[in-house]
Formats: sequence, structure tokens, C-alpha cells
Amino acid sequence: MAASHTDAGRSLAQGDSKTTLAPSVPPTAISSTQKLNQLFDSPKEPKQITGSIEKTTATAAAAAVEDRAPDGGYGWVCTFCSFMIHANTWGVGSPWGIFLDRYISQGTFARVGKFEYAIIGGLAMAMALIVAPLANHCKIALGTRGTIVLGSVIASIGVHTSSTASKVWHLVLSYGVCYGLGMGIVYIPTLSVVGPWFSTHRSLAIGIATAGSGFGGLGYSLLAGKLIATYGIPWTWRITSYMMFFCNFFCGLLVRESPVTKSSVNNPAAPKSSSFSFHIFTRPQVILILIWGFMVELGYVSLFFSLPSHATSLGLDLNQGSIVQAVLSLGIGIGRPCVGWVSDRQGRINTALLMTLFCGLISLTLWIYARSYPPLLVFAFLAGISSGTFWSTANPIVTEVVGLRQSSATYSAVCLVMALPATFGEAIALQFVDESRTDDAKFLPSQVYVGCTYFVGAVALLMLRAWRVWQLQRNLADVEDAEVAGVVPEEKMVYGWMMPRMWIKVVKV
Repeated sequence: MAASHTDAGRSLAQGDSKTTLAPSVPPTAISSTQKLNQLFDSPKEPKQITGSIEKTTATAAAAAVEDRAPDGGYGWVCTFCSFMIHANTWGVGSPWGIFLDRYISQGTFARVGKFEYAIIGGLAMAMALIVAPLANHCKIALGTRGTIVLGSVIASIGVHTSSTASKVWHLVLSYGVCYGLGMGIVYIPTLSVVGPWFSTHRSLAIGIATAGSGFGGLGYSLLAGKLIATYGIPWTWRITSYMMFFCNFFCGLLVRESPVTKSSVNNPAAPKSSSFSFHIFTRPQVILILIWGFMVELGYVSLFFSLPSHATSLGLDLNQGSIVQAVLSLGIGIGRPCVGWVSDRQGRINTALLMTLFCGLISLTLWIYARSYPPLLVFAFLAGISSGTFWSTANPIVTEVVGLRQSSATYSAVCLVMALPATFGEAIALQFVDESRTDDAKFLPSQVYVGCTYFVGAVALLMLRAWRVWQLQRNLADVEDAEVAGVVPEEKMVYGWMMPRMWIKVVKV
């Protein structure tokens, strides 16, 4: 009897996790996969995530701040405002493929080829991403509303002055630099406002917000085609600038910070968001996100700006090319909130991986064999749903793998790196176009290039998924006996996520 008491005391002293279980529930009643899913769905998820990355800052206060997220309320108003701002910033950039096709067909600027025009469109996107750190500083100095108003003025000036361009370098400065700079100053703080309003519906809210770029692209693509045919290119630029300014200005006035953000700013004891640091690039999970985003952005930009030109190369007229571009934007607008809704339920990384693979597959199959108008419309719609998955899931995935405290700085780093593929993606794709061919297969090398970029991005995302599964498994082993959690010693090592078991484990991540 004394020996049994001694053994029980020794077991308690050693912190044996099995003694904490109810006698009627065997340790193996719940599988390790179910435990991982429970850990993923836990309301204190940021505490679990940050605990394995920044052990010195993983405090209960951080989890408490996350738990106070309203998960709706006025956040839906901010989501709608972000939707409209996306429609009138990124959406304005969607018709550039139509302008590009018209400039080339009319020979507006002498001795200027497709490469130079492609650089202008890519430069506008790149500027919007490069200024991410500057936009964050403006947000601190001017507030969210002041920053959005400032960016709206700059972007509108850039679009308006494009109407007076008489040389190609005028377009580089007005559209490529000025419009891109203003778009970034508006876009970055607008998107960062939405996330803190939500916890369980974060991916859905961000998906709805970023869907504005798709529906805005749909509207502006159809509008640009009609306006250019009726009033010409200069007045199309001017009308576009007036519309985007007034919409962005009034939506910017309605945007409001969430109570979580305000409490973090006003409470000195609350953990503060970290600033940008190059140390971010040393983390394996961040590197994998950057590889995924870099490759997918190369394909996305190439697809987005090449589709109208590909349509006209098949014998379609300019109006049909603009409709194809509009259908692509429609797919983006419908797909992003749907992808966000699914990812909240099935896992953000899981959903992003499947959509990335799907886009690569249809680029190498359906797009290559779509050599008439109806199949091309079908491809444009499906590509719109799947191609823009990165920008609707990147922010929630970043928050998930690095924690809420590190998310702002990490997302700024992601935007900074994405400037390179945004600038040169379309220019690279145009170099693959075989102009010597007169048939409808001269875009075949570009189509293969786009499909391969998505497949390479999917491989990086698969590795990120393995890392996330390993992290959750290791966190589970920290609070339970390793045998109960189903963790073998090798998988608790730093590079345990490379174990084959982590790549094929079925779990919601």
C-alpha cells in the first residue's frame, strides 16, 4: 500500500499528463488529428502560435486581446468601405491591358513596344507594394483616415495626368509612379483595418474586402471599353480619376479602427506590433510564404495583363477582349469571398493550396485549348476565381503562422518582395510570345510559363503546410505526453516538419 502511494506521488511530482485525464476516458480516445483540429480552432490560437516562435512575447495578454475582437458589428461597415476602396484602386488598374492593346494597335507612341508598356503596368503594381512600410508610417503619423485621403489625392492626380501624356515616359511617371504610389498609401492601411475587427470570420471579411478589386475591375474594364470608343483615351483617364477620388474619399471618412487596435495602442501593458526588420526573412515559414507569393504573383500579373492581347490574337475584336478581361475580374470578385468563407472552415493553407494547384492545372489545359470566344470566357472566369487566391489568403495565413503581433511587419515584408514579380511578371511573359508565328498558338510558351509558376508556388505552399502541421503537433506535445499526442522524438526537432508524415497528415490548417 505504501509503495502504491509512493508511486502515485512520484507520478504527480513528475507532472505525468495521464493522471489529469478522467478515469473513464482512455488516453487514446481522441486521435492526434482531432487534437490538432481542436488546437487550430481554439479561441486562444495566437497564444499557441506565438509561443513557438517568440517565446519571450507569448503572454496570456496577447491571447486576451485577440479574444476581444468584436467579430462583426461596425467591422462590416469597414469591410464594405475596404471593398469599395479596392474597387477604386486595384480595380482602376485592371483596364490597363485594354489601354495597352489600344496604344499598340493605334501606334500612339512611336518606337515603343509591348515590353515598355508592360513595364508601366507592372510598375504601378510594384509601387503600391513597395510603399507598404511608408504607408504604415503615414498611418501612425496621420491616422487611418488621413492616410486614405492623402493616397486618394495622389492616385487621382496620377490617373488624371495620364490623359495629357504625349510621350511614354509621361505615362511612366503619371500612371506607373504617381498612381501606384497613391494606390499603395490607400490600400495598405485599408486592408489592415479589417482584420482586427474579426476572429472566426477574418478570412471571409478579408475575402469580401479584396473582392472589390475584382468587381471594380469588372466595372472599369467594361466602362473603359465604352468610354475609349465614345470619347477617346484622354477623357477615359479623366472620368476614371474623378470617380476613384470621390469614392475613396468618402469611404475613407467612414473607416474606423477596431476596439482591439485602440486598446492595444492605449494600453501600455499590451504587446505592441513589431516594426519591420530584415530578421523576418530568416524564418522558414516566412521564406516559404515569400516563395509561394513570388511565383504566384509572376503568373497572376502575366495572366491578368496578357489575356486581352491573347484574345485579339485569336481573331477577337477589342470589345470582346475587354469582355474577357471583365469576366476575369468577375471571377476574382466572386472567388475571393468564397475562398475566404471556405478557408475559415476547411483551413486557410489547405484552401490556398488547392486553389493554387487548380489555377496551374487549368492554365496548362483549358487555357491552351481555349481557341475561341466561349471557352476563353469559361477559362477567364475559372482563372479569376483561383488566380487571385494569394491576396485574399496571404494576410490571414501570415497572421496564423507568425502571430498577431508580428503580422503587420511580416505582411509589409511580403508586399515589399512582391514588388519584383509585379514589375517584371508581364514583361517576362511577353518575351515568351512567339511573334514569328501567325497561328493562334503564339501565346503557348507564355501559357506554359504561367501554369508552371502556379505549380512551383503550390510546392512551396505544401511545405508551409507541413511546417504548420509540425508546429501544431509540437505545441500539442508541449502540453501533453508525447505518446498521447502521437509525436515521435524526431518530429520534435527543429527540422521535424520535413518528416514525410507531416506532408501527408490530414488536418485543418
